[in-house]
Amino acid sequence: MVWDTFSPIYDAAETLYNKDVYLTTGKIVAEYVGAGDIVLECACGTGAISRFVAPKCKRLIATDVSKGMLREAQKNCAEFANVSFYMADLTALKCSDNCFDKVIAGNVIHLLDDPQTALKELERVCKHGGKIIVPTYINAAKPSQKAVTELLRSFGVDFKSEFDMHSYREFFAEMGYENVEYRIAGGRMDCAVAIITKF
Repeated sequence: MVWDTFSPIYDAAETLYNKDVYLTTGKIVAEYVGAGDIVLECACGTGAISRFVAPKCKRLIATDVSKGMLREAQKNCAEFANVSFYMADLTALKCSDNCFDKVIAGNVIHLLDDPQTALKELERVCKHGGKIIVPTYINAAKPSQKAVTELLRSFGVDFKSEFDMHSYREFFAEMGYENVEYRIAGGRMDCAVAIITKF
């Protein structure tokens, strides 16, 4: 798997190219997490968001499909006793309905064949009144980002979708999500954070 290969250098590459966004995204997500929350994070990667969420919540369950990414996440979050790590496919979660206060899926929907199914699965496991938080790189926003996207493709990263802010909003609107707040982590490649309240 390409992410197993990238996992040892992922943090360094992100920090070199897009440090401000890489750090700010986790901080934005953590603002929506409370002390009593039980949080599910899908596609946790190396724990870039997890390490900001863990100190804020009661319990964090962090998942990914890549063993390599989970291994790096465990190292990066070793100081937190309230985090558990599991392999999981976010399009078919083995969780009960309505069981998490917050559900996070960072920088992954643009890599999925069927992001709509993934979003519905995230919604299913989120409690009523809870929030689904979806940060995504807006990699179609600036012409200069095309070169980066193509470079990543040459290494095997398969982008199924490319968003700018307008198309990102449209993605959620077409799925019927109306209660969406958007925040931007700005930098060389911006990240838009969609915050959906489940009623």
